Amino acid sequence: MMKKVLILNGPNLNLLGKREPQHYGIMTLEEITKQLDELACTFGIELRHFQSNHEGVLIDQLQNAADWAEGVILNPGGYSHTSVALRDAVSALQIPVIEVHLSNIYNREQFRQQSLIAPVCTGSIAGFGFRSYSAALYILAGILNDK
Repeated sequence: MMKKVLILNGPNLNLLGKREPQHYGIMTLEEITKQLDELACTFGIELRHFQSNHEGVLIDQLQNAADWAEGVILNPGGYSHTSVALRDAVSALQIPVIEVHLSNIYNREQFRQQSLIAPVCTGSIAGFGFRSYSAALYILAGILNDK
């Protein structure tokens, strides 16, 4: 049976390919999604993708994932640095969550250098552009196979 993973993307990630390509690259979210779906097949993983600009909707998706997903890859976008509520939703999950960022948040503005989400995640990957997602999927597949 295929393992199920939620790929959850937060605010402004729908603008990938247009918004600040020097930080986020030129690939669109749709292109990243397609690439991840192809990679997931090699790991025997089924992905469900969701993006929202709304904090509460992201929290709802995380809470729903507890009922069906075996893991989550989360790019919380700007909510990484501001959302205690999103952090609490991640903390409540009993499944692995990997935080991803396209840009290296540690060499950006001071306010972007701390993630409220990272301490409650299994791990974080940042700074590798679209490859951050691929790396997270590779690692999550290993974690799920170890169980």
